[in-house]
Amino acid sequence: MLLAGVAIVFGLALLIWSADRFIEGAAVTARHFGMSPLLIGMLIIGFGTSAPEMVVSAFAAAQGNPGLALGNAFGSNTANIGMVLGITALIAPITVQSNILRREMPILIAVTLLAGWVVYDGFVSGWNALILLAVFFTVMGWSIKQGLNGEDALGLETEADLSTHDMPIARAVMWLFVGLFLLIASSRMLVWGAVDIAEAFGVSDLVIGLTIVAIGTSLPELASAIAAIRKNEHDLALGNIIGSNLFNTLAVVGIAGAIHPFAVAPEVLTRDYLVMGLLTLAVLVFAFRVKKAKRPGRINRLEGGVLLVAYVGYLAWVVFNGAG
Repeated sequence: MLLAGVAIVFGLALLIWSADRFIEGAAVTARHFGMSPLLIGMLIIGFGTSAPEMVVSAFAAAQGNPGLALGNAFGSNTANIGMVLGITALIAPITVQSNILRREMPILIAVTLLAGWVVYDGFVSGWNALILLAVFFTVMGWSIKQGLNGEDALGLETEADLSTHDMPIARAVMWLFVGLFLLIASSRMLVWGAVDIAEAFGVSDLVIGLTIVAIGTSLPELASAIAAIRKNEHDLALGNIIGSNLFNTLAVVGIAGAIHPFAVAPEVLTRDYLVMGLLTLAVLVFAFRVKKAKRPGRINRLEGGVLLVAYVGYLAWVVFNGAG
């Protein structure tokens, strides 16, 4: 029990650190080989921050803990919006100028609806997983096409951010592989500790995935968003969240289902998916609502507070009534 607790704390710390090294190494390597800053921001940084969720969920599914895998994916999406965007907007209102983000947000809504269809019958089959992965690669292809079509506010902010993380290519490649190796090792440690704690306290691995693991694997997104907002890179802060949630919904759930098809607890649809969907819709309303004047969208402090309070209330709901 004590050892499992230590494994969770140490595993999360190592997971966060290794994810940061992995993303930095990958971004610098991609820049060295000529990838545009916009593509790096949309693909490597946006999706790369979901590497912890992907590895953790893959190991959870392989070890026969599907609730942990699905809880980590849906729980991380909810944490990214409620916790990450909520806290970030409280620090400074988030201004949205990127046209690409305006086009990506409806895609995230559509993908969220697709996830609802997948879990509606209470089972994620191999065919469901293949559909999610096929849509994921389609979205990635669309993102690459958008990134090759010209400049955007997101690309300009990414270029400014990359200039502060310059390093020799040899060191970048080293951190790319070291970060990936430590991601795998820390994820295995975290999954073992989380499952052991769940068994000791008699709660489902779904609840552990929705709370401890989801919050832990969302910490890289929180750190990236706060750093971006402090450097006035608002589109990069929101872009990371949209990219991460797309990755979680499509690739993380898809990979877990492809490894091992699994049953979905009834409360996932009526509680966890419902809250995730409502918070995703709230971001669309807050950040991209039509303005009378041609001004950029904005998530203000009040709206950030609403997101954070909603997330805290959801956590209380899961913890006190969600054991299954």
